[in-house]
Parts: sequence; C-alpha cells; structure tokens
Amino acid sequence: MNLTINARKFKLKDSFRERAEKKLKKLDKFFGPEAAAVVTVTLEAEDRQTVEITVRSHNMVFRSEKTAPAMEDALEAASDAILKQIVKNKSRLTRGGGFRAELYEELAAPPEEVDEGEEYDIARTKTIVLKPMTPSEAILQMNLVGHQFFLFINAHTGRANVVYCRNNGGYGLIETEAI
Repeated sequence: MNLTINARKFKLKDSFRERAEKKLKKLDKFFGPEAAAVVTVTLEAEDRQTVEITVRSHNMVFRSEKTAPAMEDALEAASDAILKQIVKNKSRLTRGGGFRAELYEELAAPPEEVDEGEEYDIARTKTIVLKPMTPSEAILQMNLVGHQFFLFINAHTGRANVVYCRNNGGYGLIETEAI
C-alpha cells in the first residue's frame, strides 16, 4: 500500500511518521499494492490535533477522522476506527467470512445478481432540478434550504458536484470524475 503523510500548519516529527507507517502496515493484509492511504494531521489548537486517514483501492474508499489533545492519540483512534470500518464492511460483503486480499478484485467488481436478503427502506423520494452554479452559490443555496448537503452542476466544470457541511464547521466539496 502506498502511504502519504501530510501535515497542516506544522512540521511532523519522524517518530510520528514511523508510528503511522507501523499502524497502517496492519491494513496491508486487506488490500493489494495498488491501494493508497493518505494520513493528514492538522494542528487545530494547542490542545486539539486532528488525524484524518483515507484509504482508496479500486472503487472503494474508507475514511476516518479523529481529534484528540495529542496527535498520537488521534492516530490510534483514527486507525482503530478505519480498521473497524474495513473489517465490518468486508465481512458483510463476504457473508461473515474472513476477508482475503485475493477476494478484493471480486468485491470491487459490480455484483452479478442482487441479493434480496437485506432491503433498505426508502422513506422519501425527492426529485430535484440540477442547475449550473458555482460552489459558493451552492453553499448559499444549501444554507437557505437548511440541508447538510447540496447537489448541483458546477458551472466551471459542467459536472455534478456536492457541497456539504463538515463536522468541524467548515464546508466540503465533492467533485465527480468520469471513469
């Protein structure tokens, strides 16, 4: 797995990098060498540091973000959370059996038949008209309707995008890309 470690607002010590590499090395058993993991450490305040871990492989993305007084504690919590996510989702996809890296190719492929065993109850269906607008206009529109996210056509790219409210009070933008 390819690992990238980034720091925002400060410089990371080598000891933290080594610790992060050791923690994420445990995920190698779930993914092949094409997987990419990104660890981003942000210094929020003197007593708040956030560690965000994102693992991408094929068309699957796993993400965890934790904040703690010490970056090492945040790394522990985030890596434990992402490991739980991976195990939970992989075991569900393999019907309770242990996940093996060689099965990953099969899991990433679209299913051949739909399993009717677990149904999701859609409580409401809503139709919207996608209008071209800038991300700033979309955030304004999202705030006006009081939603946590807003789907729109980006006026600059012509592609569907989503703006959303982040847990820390900021906004996020999800851009789509054709494959």
